[in-house]
Amino acid sequence: MASGIIIHITVGPEKRTEFFSDERIRIGSDESADLQIHSRMVDSAPSLWLELEDSEGVYRIVEFDPSLDLQINGKKIRRFMAISDGDTISIPNTEISFSFFSLSTRSALITTNREPLQVAQFIEEAALEARSSPKRDDAKAFLREFTRELMREISWTTKAIVFVLLAAFIYGILYIGYSVSRELKESRETTQAQSQIISRLEQRLGQTSDQIGQLERTNTDLINTVSLARNLRVNYGNGVCLIVGVYDLVDRKTGKVLRYPDQQAQAQNPYEPVPSEDSIPQNVPPQTVLTTEGSGSPVEYDFIGTGFHVGGGFIVTNRHVLQPWTEDDGVKQMIRDSDGRARVKRLVVYFPSYSQPFPIRVRQVSMREDLAVAHVEQVSLPAEVPMLPLDSESDAASIGKTVVTMGYPSGPDRLLAMVEDDEAKSINQRFGNSRQNLINFLAQTKKITPLTTQGSITDVAARRIVHDAKTAEGGSGAPLFGQNGKVIGVNFGVFTENTAANMAIPVRFALDILTAAGWRSPDNTQQNQSAQTAQTGSDTPGPGASRNP
Repeated sequence: MASGIIIHITVGPEKRTEFFSDERIRIGSDESADLQIHSRMVDSAPSLWLELEDSEGVYRIVEFDPSLDLQINGKKIRRFMAISDGDTISIPNTEISFSFFSLSTRSALITTNREPLQVAQFIEEAALEARSSPKRDDAKAFLREFTRELMREISWTTKAIVFVLLAAFIYGILYIGYSVSRELKESRETTQAQSQIISRLEQRLGQTSDQIGQLERTNTDLINTVSLARNLRVNYGNGVCLIVGVYDLVDRKTGKVLRYPDQQAQAQNPYEPVPSEDSIPQNVPPQTVLTTEGSGSPVEYDFIGTGFHVGGGFIVTNRHVLQPWTEDDGVKQMIRDSDGRARVKRLVVYFPSYSQPFPIRVRQVSMREDLAVAHVEQVSLPAEVPMLPLDSESDAASIGKTVVTMGYPSGPDRLLAMVEDDEAKSINQRFGNSRQNLINFLAQTKKITPLTTQGSITDVAARRIVHDAKTAEGGSGAPLFGQNGKVIGVNFGVFTENTAANMAIPVRFALDILTAAGWRSPDNTQQNQSAQTAQTGSDTPGPGASRNP
């Protein structure tokens, strides 16, 4: 009995039948496979698709590629499954299938190639002579008579013994046949029972494999969640910047700097009577009258916040970070009383690991959401500053999902808290009166690093993501990362009395103002670059390249 298997292959309109007798049969798309399939329907498939092994005359599946989602007779394939006569293995969503048939050989296919029997010459001549002799009938008669005489000479005892021996021989043959038949039947029953046991073991093995796979995925998710903040800090921490600025108030018409009134010029005339307390109205807020004349101190404020780089020199942050006077009621009152306006005198960003500040300018401000976009000249921005990926379509913004925020809450105070007490006191004594000089010194000494905190999403609305990742004032504009390692929101509100109610704006609202400012996503930029190269043969700007509005 020859061993082997017949495989009928169907690849689209092409069909072919092959016979294999090897102990192992490899099916795939590379040259090392015993059965090679070349089809564009599975371009992304690996080289080895399926491997069979002959085990005691039965071929079993020992290896397969899970990414192909192979199916046998419409069911999911598993390792160590036996291939039966007529089974079909197919690749879903393709016209590729393999049908298997067992091979049996028949004795009719066996022939003997040997020389004809050689007969001696004298035997042949004697046979011819006897055939032609007329006495051939006498020979037959003699043979009959001889047989009868022989039977008469044999005793009945001998005949009985011969009969008994013959009956015993026939009985032995029948008994042996019956025993062999019974053994074969028991062997078939045992084989069937073993096959059922093997089938149950295969099912349990498949269930165990699925459970192990699920456990591995769960462990991977747990490991990724535990190390999420650390990995994000390593990969994207240098792309989160500290925004520092100074603005003053100027007259709306003349553009002159508005000053506080000169205290000496406002001093009371000693010869005038002092007004009584009853003549001063109660519950009237003090009025600060600003002027463009005199030697009073100019009205000037500094501010800090957080932003993050999204490619091409574009920085995403909050509107109130770049325009803080819009959120200060006192400053707004002074602007109204003096018919003034705010003017940004200095606006820079500090990236970790870089000592020098980078000037930025405001490119786009959202009037509905607390979002804004600034821009750093790309020629001055180091290529090592990472680009934070944005995610606006996945389900990462769901209640209970893990989030990580990265920013500069509490400004330079938090940065000083990270150094030794003696060094912090020395720094405060040298630069305590000037926050600008203090931040410059911290940048020179490479002490500007973002604070990374991890938490969970506690509530989700159409325009808000609520989370409990700890932050504080100065952390506005910080990126909010989801479990997939991409930015899903921009922090804008901090509730000091409820740490579980920090607010972020979904990042999809930032995409609109980024596009209006000239930013292009990495995918669109790459497509535009390929199209332009094909037409002109020239290089195009890299991902996120900016353009002048």
